[in-house]
Parts: sequence; C-alpha cells; structure tokens
Amino acid sequence: MSRSLGERLARVVSANIGTIGGEARVEPLEQTDWASVTFTGARHRLRVTLDGEGAVGAAGDFLDKLPDLDLPIPGHIVADIAFVAEERGDNGRYAVLDLEALTIEDR
Repeated sequence: MSRSLGERLARVVSANIGTIGGEARVEPLEQTDWASVTFTGARHRLRVTLDGEGAVGAAGDFLDKLPDLDLPIPGHIVADIAFVAEERGDNGRYAVLDLEALTIEDR
C-alpha cells in the first residue's frame, strides 16, 4: 500500500472543506495496511486544521457534510470516514479535527 495514498486522501478531503477567512490544511498522520477476507486496503488517521476567521463555523459545516462526502481516489474507495476528536480555541478562529478513514482497493 502506497504511503502516497494517505496524501491523496488528505488532498481529496481538503478539497471538501468550505471557505474560511484563513488557512485550512489536512495532514495524513498515520496509515496502516488493512485486509479482510475479501478486501485489501488501509486505515488512515488525518488531521484537519482550520486557522482564521470563521474556523469553528467551517469545521462544524464540514462535519455536518462529512457522512455524505464523495471522496474519489483513483483505484480506491473510501469505505468509511469518521470524526474522532476536536480541539477549538482562539475565540472561534482555530479548530483541529481528527478523522479516521478506511480505504479499500477498487479492483
């Protein structure tokens, strides 16, 4: 499983974050190979950092649409993505979201 898969997943997630008056970045933190009897894939942990005016609102909007996101990655399917932790601060100008995702190879 390619390490760049986590980076591609981070780019696709980043493309789905709403506009804020500041910076938004998505970093792949961890990728672990995963397999079942019928599928091969990877588990991922991502960190979404929003910094600037409207960061907390943008984080909330993103989390609202997270279950329905279409996250296309050629050769892979994002089978599951879930919110696992959050940190907020600076009077609504800073938010960090940790996500976990499962990708499977699309054969």
